[in-house]
Amino acid sequence: MFAGLPELGISNGEDLKETLTNCTEPLKAIDQFQMENGILLPTLQSALPFLDLHGTPRLEFHQSVFDELREKLMERVAIIAEGKEEDRYGKLEELLEKSFPLVKMPSIQPVVMQVLKHLPKVPEKKLKMVMADKELYKVCAVEVKRQIWQDNQALFGDEVSPLLKQYIVEKEAALFSSDLSILHNFFSPSPKTRRQGEVVLKLTQMIGKNVKLYDMVLQFLRTLFLRTRNVHYCTLRAELLMSLHDLDISEICSVDPCHKFTWCLDACIREKFVDGKRARELQGFLDGVKKGQEQVLGDLSMILCDPFACNTLVLSIMRNLQELLSQEALPRDSSDLMLLLRMLSLGQGAWDMIDSQVFKEPRLDLEVVTRFLPAMMSVVVDDHTFTVEQKLPSEEKSSLTYPTTLPDAFNRYLQENRVACEMGLYYVLHIAKLRNKNALQRLLPALVETYNDMAFGDIFLHLLTGHLTLLSDEFGSEDFCSVVFDGFLLTSFSSKENVHRHALRMLLHLQHKVLPSYMETLTKTLEPPKQVGFKTVKKLLHQKREK
Repeated sequence: MFAGLPELGISNGEDLKETLTNCTEPLKAIDQFQMENGILLPTLQSALPFLDLHGTPRLEFHQSVFDELREKLMERVAIIAEGKEEDRYGKLEELLEKSFPLVKMPSIQPVVMQVLKHLPKVPEKKLKMVMADKELYKVCAVEVKRQIWQDNQALFGDEVSPLLKQYIVEKEAALFSSDLSILHNFFSPSPKTRRQGEVVLKLTQMIGKNVKLYDMVLQFLRTLFLRTRNVHYCTLRAELLMSLHDLDISEICSVDPCHKFTWCLDACIREKFVDGKRARELQGFLDGVKKGQEQVLGDLSMILCDPFACNTLVLSIMRNLQELLSQEALPRDSSDLMLLLRMLSLGQGAWDMIDSQVFKEPRLDLEVVTRFLPAMMSVVVDDHTFTVEQKLPSEEKSSLTYPTTLPDAFNRYLQENRVACEMGLYYVLHIAKLRNKNALQRLLPALVETYNDMAFGDIFLHLLTGHLTLLSDEFGSEDFCSVVFDGFLLTSFSSKENVHRHALRMLLHLQHKVLPSYMETLTKTLEPPKQVGFKTVKKLLHQKREK
């Protein structure tokens, strides 16, 4: 407990034991020991007997003086470090040399840690000693740990890894939340609110102003994104940069070439729309990537691959298309639309770009604009024509029935092109938001086969289930249930646990709307096979039965 005192020429318990073992008059020896090791203040000696008269133990007195002095010393260390003196760090290093031998002594340890914390560059030898001792490493300040981490990527990785896992778990929990709502969904929290999340705040604190640690975290995120294809790592990449931006950490923001692009995009995500002015600003950043610096496209694509960015881009594309439709203009003639598609395409190609290390913007298939979008618009026109037809007086009505098939180009691009598929899926959400049952029944069967099974991804299913709550009364009809469940969700639930979970989330919510006979059949169908470890699915089924 008092290791290190003899090195500083201060007696400890062992010395007292030795003195008492070898002396002839123990009381005198104790007096002598107290004189030599007590507080060396002549005026104090005559005052101490007063404390004895009050029954105050000497230990209590010395302890209170010690605590007071320790606080004063720690305050002084902070004042020296924050001062302007040229030799301030020299003074602290001198104090560190004197106090470090006592670092294992609980009462002195806070002082040593305070000195270490305020040294911008702790001597290498001391850092290694702290790193080698688990207890010391645990209690040292994050400022000291940063100095250890920057030269020990593996150790830093061990500290960061649980946080990254926690982040993914939280995102997935939000996607599978039992609250189905169009108002409060995965994309509802504002960027600023999301940056207040525990993981982002902890990572921001761990990085501080250290560019080397920031680069390490980005490297971890790139590697994990490559390994798992999980787009939530792209969200964290953007959130981390913007969290440092909020704290005004120019040491990092000024050297991250994506900073201004991310800042501008963050404002668009906040508004859930990319307006013309910001669109041109973002275009300026993309066009400004210089020769020899193409690698920055890898990071920009990751930032555009963030689901929150992607959501904003596609919502903006939908608004753009509606405007074009009202102006009877062609998609290819809108420069704003072409830019949004360019960014969507860059974001969608993030994984391929980072994987291949070929930093070149993916070429947007122009037929998406000349074939797919007109096909999608024709679906809108069909719907509009039918609605107008229904409002006509009976003698003027034609025998028009609602179309059930979709244009070939629409189906083909939904299956073969990533950018087209993303727009197609958002169009389905748009139709659900309008509570357009006819159009929904026409579109849902087309989603069984989409590019890379995108229609069965968690983000789309989370949004679709939320949007379908607007049509909850329609679930009283077996035809509508059949389109949603038999025609879409149940086509892949047995091979995809996530689809199974989303189907059950819907059933839990629509419990009282679905026809009892259909409900019974559905529940039996969704019962997971005995041997399969669908733990979460079983839990959801249990909740459903209880309800």
